[in-house]
Amino acid sequence: MLDTIISYVSAAIIQAIPLLYGATGEIITEKSGNLNLGIPGIMYMGGISGVVGAYLYEHFCAEPNTVLLVLIPLLSALLGSALLSLIYSFLTVTLKANQNVTGLALTTFGVGIGNFFGGSIVGLLGESGSVQLPATAAVYKTTFPFMKHFGDLANTGFLLYLAIIIAIAALIFLNKTKTGLNLRAVGEAPATADAAGINVDRYKYLSTCIGGAIAGLGGLYFVMDYTGGSWTNNGFGDRGWLAIAIVIFALWKPSMAILSSFVFGALYIACVKLPGLSGSDKELIKMLPYIVTIVVLIITSARKKRENQPPESLGLSYFREER
Repeated sequence: MLDTIISYVSAAIIQAIPLLYGATGEIITEKSGNLNLGIPGIMYMGGISGVVGAYLYEHFCAEPNTVLLVLIPLLSALLGSALLSLIYSFLTVTLKANQNVTGLALTTFGVGIGNFFGGSIVGLLGESGSVQLPATAAVYKTTFPFMKHFGDLANTGFLLYLAIIIAIAALIFLNKTKTGLNLRAVGEAPATADAAGINVDRYKYLSTCIGGAIAGLGGLYFVMDYTGGSWTNNGFGDRGWLAIAIVIFALWKPSMAILSSFVFGALYIACVKLPGLSGSDKELIKMLPYIVTIVVLIITSARKKRENQPPESLGLSYFREER
């Protein structure tokens, strides 16, 4: 019985990590007032950017260096996802495009880019088969010896701990630093923040790009840790959308995002781990994360507590001349 519980908890944590990366990145983004629905595409972009960087390095280097096996895909994932976030920022902050439409368009674009390069990078280099990154995945899956007692976590590397560290750092940044408080002011009342001398556009750009880069690490984790260095088109499923749902469930708080990601991870695999379920039962269980999010949204909206509400200007473009 204990082994079964440990196995389930370990699997839930593994599922929770990409969700936590996506949710933490989106919280930082939304604190500036930008509603980035392109997170699923950005996570894809982070994943495929890391894959391309690692594949090219493994392909052209006869004796790969362990440090570079970590740094090249990590930096590639950060740059790729930040670039897509920069496009979103330019369209919504500079050109004042509709945030919802822009985010959805970037999701489609990011998924398309991922599927294209994931399916063609091998052929472009004159090889056959699918993308396999055994050397890079082995380094990323290196874990601490004491984790061997925790089921599937024995094969999970540093990206698991980095996700929790980033979430805690985001909590401290938003609540304990002047820059974080300025960012929250931009999301709540951009006109007031502008009048106080805060550069609204700069905060929106930086928070969106940094948040997108963090979300992109969720895609890298999925490829390197979860799938062991192999790429599968459309393999991420709906994890990007779950990450956005977690932001609501966590009430825009990074500390709550850690717990919420674990809850969603446990619900996400319940249809696989729980015995004796029929096909229809599994489909119903797959709906649980979204149902729980809707319930939380209804409850928090009914209570009308300001601290549980999204930033006041979320999803709205800021026009300085209307100040």
